[in-house]
Amino acid sequence: MDINEILEIAPYSLDKEQKRQLLNERLHKLTRKHYAQCEPYRKMMDAIGLDINNLPDYEKLPFLPVRLFKEFELRSCAKDEVVKTMTSSGTTGQAVSRIFLDRETSSAQQKCLTKIVSHFLGTQRVPMLILDSSSVIKNRNMFSARGAGILGFSMFGSKRQYALDENMELDIEGMKAFLEAHQGETIFMFGFTFMVWQHFYKKLLETGYRPDLSKGVLIHGGGWKKLLNEKVSSEEYKASLNEACGILPENVHDYYGMVEQTGCVYMECKCGHLHASAFSDLLIRRPYDFSLANVGEKGLIEVVSVLPGSYPGHVLLTEDEGMILGEDDCPCGLKGKYFKIEGRIKNAEIRGCSDTYAAKF
Repeated sequence: MDINEILEIAPYSLDKEQKRQLLNERLHKLTRKHYAQCEPYRKMMDAIGLDINNLPDYEKLPFLPVRLFKEFELRSCAKDEVVKTMTSSGTTGQAVSRIFLDRETSSAQQKCLTKIVSHFLGTQRVPMLILDSSSVIKNRNMFSARGAGILGFSMFGSKRQYALDENMELDIEGMKAFLEAHQGETIFMFGFTFMVWQHFYKKLLETGYRPDLSKGVLIHGGGWKKLLNEKVSSEEYKASLNEACGILPENVHDYYGMVEQTGCVYMECKCGHLHASAFSDLLIRRPYDFSLANVGEKGLIEVVSVLPGSYPGHVLLTEDEGMILGEDDCPCGLKGKYFKIEGRIKNAEIRGCSDTYAAKF
């Protein structure tokens, strides 16, 4: 199957064996493509002795550490085919990852994100309240991860309103007019975890403004480091937002994702678990020998994706720790692995839109 056929599959419909067959076929195809078209990738695969004509199952394919995208220009398409260059979030002085997208890969990312998010939000576009400032969206050609996140999720909004002004203060009058115009409708909200807490929730408390967002759905991501340091759990986060603006806890969805595999986000279900879709998978590796960990065992997170065609980002080892909780048996009914994030490995650079922004505080 080509990527467009794969993206016709319902995102949480494949069981373990169906998904394994799909991922093996697609990831083998991508490995051969990147080997042929990306010289640094080919040299790395040759150095570790990969037999390109006899590839193992995807769990045994060599992974690239995500840090390599900060050190090398890893590209599997011609320079003149690059339509977009995405960069990761980083604190001042940090190198950032550069991800080169051709037209096909960029289109596949958008289609994949649409399939996954539509499962939680519905297929109809609805009014969107962006819990951030419009000043984030600047250079459309050189996307930051934060700007790309906002633009990527904006396609689900029929009308859009930024909740914050250029100084990251609540635009109360703008919000009032927006919510009045869309009274009784589902409101889709998007933002980054720490910014939602710092600049939306806390400002609601300060100002006393209590918008009615009881019909709202919030999708947020970007990391929990600062909030966990402040002893704010996921449960408290949802309960506090419910108290401040009426949004129901079951309509607040965290997601896990990264600029190196944009489009393949791992969404939180109503049971509070992050899920892999049919278009990606997550493996946990023991840090001392990189062997596969068991269900319920903490280790390093490896992510695989069917999307990266213009750069070798299909099999990546992250600097995050987590554990798989189960597969195909989550009480929410979604097929696929479900898991939780335990945090960053010790001494890893801060990354993630929420965490890098929170570092200022």
